Amino acid sequence: MSVQRIIFAIVAVALALSQVELDLPPLDAGKTTASVTGSSLIEQAFTNQQSDVQVEGSGTVTKLLADDLKGSRHQRFIITLASNRTLLIAHNIDLAPRIDALAVGDTVYFYGEYEWNQRGGVLHWTHHDPRGHHVDGWLRHHNRVYQ
Repeated sequence: MSVQRIIFAIVAVALALSQVELDLPPLDAGKTTASVTGSSLIEQAFTNQQSDVQVEGSGTVTKLLADDLKGSRHQRFIITLASNRTLLIAHNIDLAPRIDALAVGDTVYFYGEYEWNQRGGVLHWTHHDPRGHHVDGWLRHHNRVYQ
């Protein structure tokens, strides 16, 4: 096989792979957590009263809450998952932009750390970690990513 054909084959494979969208969570940057995807797995974390679990999913905004201004400021709102479980989102607005146009009925996609509580749980770490010790999280609303 000629060098030109080998280079062509490598370029063709690289182009093909660049079109593949992988649905993988970010690599853990040092903290050991289990990674789960979807509301059914959040249900499992809730049932087992697990915390420190990296989760990804989406939900519908059902209630906007006042910001938590004690310590690091957090934008807070409640979403309802496909399982009908509610989840409090605590989005650190000292480290990430606020979602200004957020409204009840909007869909929010998320990747962050689930913490169990009796009301359904809290999702936090929806931002980058400036120290690089925690997995970076994010929120996506109207095709804009907030982290």
